[in-house]
Amino acid sequence: MSDAAAPATTSTGLARRLGFMGLAATGICSMLGAAINVVPFMLQRNVPGIGPYVMQAYLFAAVPAILAALAYAILASAMPRAGGSYIYASRGLHPYLGFVASFSQWFGLSIAIGVVSYVLIPFVRDVFAALGIDGIAALLDTGPVRVGLALAFLWTSVAINMRGLQLYERILVPLMFLMFVLGGVVIVAGFLFDQGDFAAGLLASEGVTVPDAAPAEFSWTSFLAASAILFSSFIGFDSIAQAGGEAKNPGRSLPLAIGVSVVTVGTFYLLFTAAVYHTVPWQFVAERALSQDLTAPGLLGYVLSPTWTVLIVLGAAIALVNDLPAMLLAVSRLMFAWAEDGVFPKAVSRVHERWHTPTVALMLSGLMASAAILGSHFAGDFFLGVDILVTSMLVNFMVMCMAVLWLPRINPGIAADVTVVPNRRLQVPLAVAGIALLLVFLVVHVRKDLTAELDAWYFHSTPLWLIVLGIASLIYARELSRLKKSGVDTHQLFRTLPPE
Repeated sequence: MSDAAAPATTSTGLARRLGFMGLAATGICSMLGAAINVVPFMLQRNVPGIGPYVMQAYLFAAVPAILAALAYAILASAMPRAGGSYIYASRGLHPYLGFVASFSQWFGLSIAIGVVSYVLIPFVRDVFAALGIDGIAALLDTGPVRVGLALAFLWTSVAINMRGLQLYERILVPLMFLMFVLGGVVIVAGFLFDQGDFAAGLLASEGVTVPDAAPAEFSWTSFLAASAILFSSFIGFDSIAQAGGEAKNPGRSLPLAIGVSVVTVGTFYLLFTAAVYHTVPWQFVAERALSQDLTAPGLLGYVLSPTWTVLIVLGAAIALVNDLPAMLLAVSRLMFAWAEDGVFPKAVSRVHERWHTPTVALMLSGLMASAAILGSHFAGDFFLGVDILVTSMLVNFMVMCMAVLWLPRINPGIAADVTVVPNRRLQVPLAVAGIALLLVFLVVHVRKDLTAELDAWYFHSTPLWLIVLGIASLIYARELSRLKKSGVDTHQLFRTLPPE
């Protein structure tokens, strides 16, 4: 390849090779996976009493997600750098807030990557079960095989990320379109059949009837708790911001990709979830969720032929597989940005000379996700990982909204470069509304966690999240002290953007 044809490489060693389609696929694939195929149904176990109000909770959860997405788009237009959320907060608020918020975000997303890897295996199992290959299906339910395969999928995704963005984009974009096509089968099937068809299928398959629907009284406590968890379904657009240092035409492509991914995924979520609950009675979902892990394909399997069941299970598996490389890109760029700024060991910013990827950061993120796979297995409930992710992302998105408010005061030079919603008369009410709604979600989510009756304190997500913040604070204090001792003007460092 001639020099004229070579992609522009930044002084950090990263290369701007990710086009709009790759950015949009990063956001979409980070959101469509466990969030759509598992969470809306296992929510019945995690939030008892939500009953028939899942769709309403989804719609309500979308409101703060849209406000947070607008905050990200505003900040991304002025600060298109790797590790977006860390850069936005460290330049728009304070470097300490930027680091601890993004560190908890890194931790939560890394845990989520492990959870997704672990949850993926039952979908593979269901493919074999639908094909009548019961021996392999049973084998995939054994602990060592499930954990081993989860680790294999995870580290394959790490390898794809290491080999560069061209390979990443060539794999992710086609799989995204295939995921939409197979997910569309669920939407069509869900609205084609009804609950009478499901009752007949259940009776024929298991010889049991659908449980009677108990009176379902609306509860604001359950509704807000469910909305806070479903909010996690919309957080994938954050992955787009983390790729800011590798996006082509970033000032335009980053905000546009964030908007497209939120609208596309939000619409798909609502159609998908409504379709499944159109066919499957909520009381059946609520009862079965207490004793087993439920998935959308597994629920619709009662009314579909084995061939169609295999197709929708395959679509769900592809959705989960797509989650992994997209989320790994996000968490590794956060670590890279910390190390580039000097608030994390410098070795973590090492970039492969040929592939232009942060290999050390990818390895460390993969190790954290591997620990989450083991944690999900031994804890016996992957929702602990989901709860940690929700807490960290609620806090992080609040910080982003705060950065929109304070950026003109802290860093007016950077604020002048904002091109998305540049009018302060619009920015301020949008950011304030985002902070208010996210704070309500955070209070409800933490209260639900702390009042839950669990076997041990470490099954509560809030204490674990606070421990993570403590670790982040210690790391930040140590590395900042080293920077100052080496003569770095830290005030000036955090008032300017990192090099491209």
